[in-house]
Amino acid sequence: MTATPAATAAATDSPDTTDTDTGTTTEPEFVRSAAVLATSTGEDYRVDIRAGRHHLTADEPASAGGGDTATTPVGLLLSALGSCTAITLRMYAQRKEWPLETVRVHLGYEKGPDRAARITRRIDLVGDLDEAQRARLLDIAERTPVTLAVTGATPVVAARSKGADRA
Repeated sequence: MTATPAATAAATDSPDTTDTDTGTTTEPEFVRSAAVLATSTGEDYRVDIRAGRHHLTADEPASAGGGDTATTPVGLLLSALGSCTAITLRMYAQRKEWPLETVRVHLGYEKGPDRAARITRRIDLVGDLDEAQRARLLDIAERTPVTLAVTGATPVVAARSKGADRA
């Protein structure tokens, strides 16, 4: 599979390919990719999700007509953002051998009738880090793959269905 120019650029621009302390850039070892299948088969809002060998479920709360059997799609989005942030910061700190003990990412989603949706993110970094290390980690958090996708840096392209009109 050949990487697209956009995918190659995204991998090259990712925070884990440029060492800002030395200014050197390394070639990416891989291009990140993922595929997910989300299937809704009933009259309710429950959706079964297959992501590789992992299975997840999404639903809506009872107040929205769902069965409240799983987190909402927005909950999954926030989970993706939080986990990607924590993993990216952990990877960077480990590579730099910085004393990062714990990363906590607190996320909230708000949308009101008179305002656009927004996500708030607070990152707690626990460990004997100096101010420059903390600032660098918080800077990197702004460029994680999921952060870029959520903030509009990744296009969502409509693909044609391959005749799946019937189960």
